[in-house]
Amino acid sequence: MSRMSTWRKASASGESTDCVEVRAAGGLVEIRESDLPEVVVRTTPRKWAAFLRGVKAGEFDRYADSART
Repeated sequence: MSRMSTWRKASASGESTDCVEVRAAGGLVEIRESDLPEVVVRTTPRKWAAFLRGVKAGEFDRYADSART
């Protein structure tokens, strides 16, 4: 039996139903959009950790800036 945790979202999203949710499931990390929960992306904990390090380091900021214009 694979072990699944509950879906989590950023506390800053409050009661919003339009956010990214994450959970651990069967040794993988699952990511989904709360407004489209049937689509789930799976990755390894190691790749997820690398992605989070990149986010915290500002590695993807240029993409967010271009999406706003």
